[in-house]
Parts: sequence; structure tokens; C-alpha cells
Amino acid sequence: MKKEFLKFMQDCGALLFGDFTLKSGRKSPYFVNTGEYKTNHQLLRLGEFYGVLIEDSGVEFDVLYGPAYKGIPLAVLASTNLEPEIGVSFNRKEAKDHGDGKSILGYVPKDGDRIAIIEDVTTAGTSIRETLDLFKQTADVEVVALYISIDRMEKPNNGTMSDEGKSTGILSATQQITQEYGIPVYSIATAADIIGYLESKGENEYSAKMREYLEQYGVK
Repeated sequence: MKKEFLKFMQDCGALLFGDFTLKSGRKSPYFVNTGEYKTNHQLLRLGEFYGVLIEDSGVEFDVLYGPAYKGIPLAVLASTNLEPEIGVSFNRKEAKDHGDGKSILGYVPKDGDRIAIIEDVTTAGTSIRETLDLFKQTADVEVVALYISIDRMEKPNNGTMSDEGKSTGILSATQQITQEYGIPVYSIATAADIIGYLESKGENEYSAKMREYLEQYGVK
């Protein structure tokens, strides 16, 4: 499924190769932009890929939550490919001072709910921290999984985590989320899969650049 997904991403323009400056300031030879899925057929196919990822993970949950903004359509699309009935939930990015004033829309989590979060790419884990803070204000829930499209396999700018002042070593952003919050992270594909995909097509120039990039910013 991984090579099929990566080809799908590239065909849709959601996986690009070249010279890109990331939000972190790093110069990357590839870029993931899930905002490039533009047609109903592309979106339906994307939902199918996420659905397979979720089913294969074997994780049971009650609610699928998509952080604003890109997580919202992902939660909707993926949920339609799941058999059991689950709640679908998402948040407002900005506070609302009229109407019901709710921060969480769709299914509002309640005490005891098991929640899975769905996103496109996690680089620094910022949205996860914001999401967990929001949940604390809503109900006593358990976050049991994070689903993403691509694991970039690179460490955030800080590169380390600490627990009561103790260094825990070099971790990727997804590894940090698992260690800090106990949330397992599942991805459809990884940066290593992208390298393999490029090499299978004989595109060794960018696969070499990606190897150099991961050597500098990735985790072993």
C-alpha cells in the first residue's frame, strides 16, 4: 500500500521534490502538502488509505478527532471507511463569542471516551499538545492513537525531551509524542518509504538528497 499511496500523492501534487524551506527553517528536498487534494475522487481515495491504516492498526476507539483545519476533512473522509459507528469530532480554530460558543463541534467527547486523532503530517507535535489541552477542558478522555499520512522521521528543532530534568536522547517528533503522552503514532508511509519509492523508479538524485537530509535532521 505504501508505494501505491506515494504514487497517489505524487500524482495529486501532494508530494513534491525540489528545494523547499520548511516552517522550521530547514531546507528540505521534499514537501508534503495535503491541501493539494482537489477533487472528490482524490479525497475519497485519500479517505480509503486512511481507513486501511486505521483498520490495520487494530486500535479500538469511540471518537475520531480532526484538529482544525486539515484534520477536519481527514476525520470525515476516514470515518466513512470504518465499519463500527463512531463519533466524529473537530474544533474551531478561533473562539466564538456568539451562538453556542462551543470549541469542539460534531461529537463532543464525554468522560471515558477513547479518542483517536487524525492529521496530515506531524512535525513538532504542537497541535497534539493544543488538542490534549482542549480535551482536558472538555472531558476525562483517553487518547489511544494518532494517525498521520507521512512520518518525516526527523527530530524537532529541540531534538530532545526531558522528564524531571533528565535527558531522554534524540527522538523524532512522533517518538516524542509516544514517549511524552503514551500515544502510539501510525503513518501510511515514512520518509524511508519515500526514499525506497524514489529508488524503485530510478530517481536516485532526490533519494540521495533525502538520505543527506535525514542524515542531518533524522533519527537513527
